[in-house]
Amino acid sequence: MERSLQIRLIDHSVSFGHWSFLRILWEHDGLTQRELSETAGMSAPTTLAAIRAMESLGYVERKQKSGNRKNVYLYLTDSGKALKTTLLPLAEEVNALAVQGLSVQEVLIARKVLAKVIENLAMDEQELLHSENRKVPSTRHLARLRLADEADEV
Repeated sequence: MERSLQIRLIDHSVSFGHWSFLRILWEHDGLTQRELSETAGMSAPTTLAAIRAMESLGYVERKQKSGNRKNVYLYLTDSGKALKTTLLPLAEEVNALAVQGLSVQEVLIARKVLAKVIENLAMDEQELLHSENRKVPSTRHLARLRLADEADEV
């Protein structure tokens, strides 16, 4: 599904990486970078890179609210808002294609099963991270660990 949507988005010069952020901002415009990052389930550096790219494309702008110099809020520009009418039908098209040939009952069962799988994994993640006070390592950190392991093998 991701790839099918990605192919459609590229025709509109929107990367799949921006899709999640745009969807969130269409519903909750004016979030902080941290709020956007948490809502999307993305790391802060990934979110920052996407925001910078979307800003350069003219889809979002950063603003401070009067009386709050600490936080910077993200707002969709008119062109960012306009993408919704173009891109949402593409996602709906992909969803329709994905369930083609399935009965309504089969689709409902599949959604129920997948929702439970996601819930189970989210609960496990929370338990692991909180019970042992762990953090998910960055990609760079994982790469360093891998390189260190490979050096030890040599």
